[in-house]
Amino acid sequence: MNAMTGAVATLLGIEDAADLARVAAGAEAIADSLPAPARLGLRTGAGTLDVLARLTTGHALDGLDAAGRDAFCARVAARPSTARMAEMMKIPLLLAAGTELLPAPPPPHGLARPDPELDCAPAAEWPGCTTADAVVIGSGAGGAMAARTLARRGMSVVVLEEGRRFTSRDFRGRPPLDRFLGLYRDGGATFALGRPPVLLPEGRAVGGTTVVNSGTCYRTPEHVLRRWAEAGAPVEGFGDRLDEVEATLRVAPQPMGQLGRNGLLALAGAERLGWRAAPLRRNAPGCVGSAQCAVGCPHNAKYGVHLNALPQACEAGARIVTEATAERILVERGTATGVRARRPDGTFLEILAPRIVVAAGTTRTPLLLRRSGLGGHPELGRGMAVHPATNLAGRFAEPVVSWSGVMQSVGIEELHADGILIEATATPPGMSSFPLPGLGRSLRRELAGADRLAVLGAMIADAPSGRVHGARHRALIRYDLAREDAARLRRALVAMGRVLFAAGAEEVLTGLARKPAVRDEAELTRAAAMAAPADLHLAAFHPTGTAKLGADRARTPVDPAGRLRGVRGVHVADASVLPSCPGVNPQLTIMAMALAIADGIG
Repeated sequence: MNAMTGAVATLLGIEDAADLARVAAGAEAIADSLPAPARLGLRTGAGTLDVLARLTTGHALDGLDAAGRDAFCARVAARPSTARMAEMMKIPLLLAAGTELLPAPPPPHGLARPDPELDCAPAAEWPGCTTADAVVIGSGAGGAMAARTLARRGMSVVVLEEGRRFTSRDFRGRPPLDRFLGLYRDGGATFALGRPPVLLPEGRAVGGTTVVNSGTCYRTPEHVLRRWAEAGAPVEGFGDRLDEVEATLRVAPQPMGQLGRNGLLALAGAERLGWRAAPLRRNAPGCVGSAQCAVGCPHNAKYGVHLNALPQACEAGARIVTEATAERILVERGTATGVRARRPDGTFLEILAPRIVVAAGTTRTPLLLRRSGLGGHPELGRGMAVHPATNLAGRFAEPVVSWSGVMQSVGIEELHADGILIEATATPPGMSSFPLPGLGRSLRRELAGADRLAVLGAMIADAPSGRVHGARHRALIRYDLAREDAARLRRALVAMGRVLFAAGAEEVLTGLARKPAVRDEAELTRAAAMAAPADLHLAAFHPTGTAKLGADRARTPVDPAGRLRGVRGVHVADASVLPSCPGVNPQLTIMAMALAIADGIG
């Protein structure tokens, strides 16, 4: 038994040899997919636990029986330094264990729609030098809409995508953990460093994050559009563009029959409190509630841009080059002339074009522009907003099986005016940022009883304090949670607990190490009030604003038409141009803004 296997057996309390082998193999696969610092940290943590066991018990972890491992876990939990290390290690280990609770993929005849034809070619098969009228860098929400718009105007368009194409065969034929590690950058372990560090998962595939998001579709709030109009953003006619995006994605309220008990309990709790709540609007026609949105829908029901805008762009003549990392934008005498991209084997290809649309995403667009010598604006990479998010779970007497139903099903908007949006969001244990309490066999019991948990998540509209550093291919992301945002998250914890208690929860699991479970609202309020930012188990989603557009030349790297200042022929059309945090899931907003920008490209 190596150190990783010993850590899995000890921290997760696994005694069955077959289960241990399966979960340990998953943990090793996760470690292999992580960036070098995180991989080193995980394996060093496992080794440290093994050394600590030898020093305190005289035995390696694999030499302890179940009772000895539990006693060792108690000692680890009693020391703040080792307790923090164990809590961090639990996240990937629970991922390895928890994904096995997902239901089996459906039989082949269960597809909501067939995989569309896409004109895709891997970079390894693409010629060394070609020409086009326009190159779009990135195939996610913004890039797909830009590519479709330009191709329908008769331009020859090439889309460069760093990831590969995934189809329903991948989603139905591969285990959930394999899909998770393949669909996310850095195996899902992208972090923003700061106080506290925050997990910031990013999708990487043809279709971008629309392949792995929840499918929730909120229109841009009117008060946000008014604020953006004052900054000079192109919001005139934005409602019509949102209508077009909704039609493309076939957005509709989620039917009650697919909410699952997790969503129904959220509705019941909100109703008893007199709070505004309703099934979410989603782009998932034909959804059967398999809760696998985050690892690729095996039914092809969630209607990401890989199933609509990109096929429509290809029908109009666009081509997609996969596994092609844009290395730099080529510029001569202040005018863009093309893009150089790197293949997986380290060789390069060039596509010469007079129009470049950058849609590489909020954390990658600044890096590409800097590599290209176009990162001179002092605000590029600054002012990143995210939606900091936290969640908690309520334990019910009867089974909930929260992962049976829509992953994100119900929106509770009672506190939305205060920047807090609560959504019933359920994934199998380990696949969310919510850590089950305990170590060893107590954690194993929690995992076995996870079918009685209902889970709510809350995200807040934050103060834009993030920054993307770096010019090579690895971003160094810094994000410090503002004091007022931490207070808002604590308020969100209490609000979610109120909903769960109102729905009949016997207790609420808080995710707070000092008070992991509470029995009533008063106890939760006290626990939340004592929680420091570092105590909150946070993730962050929907990064925006690192290449803001607007009229103020000193504050915005991109002008109101989406043109990058200081160079001709380069537009930016992804979430990085949004002037501020939209306060809602931003898929529709990004796509509508990309439409507005692409409409102006001549």
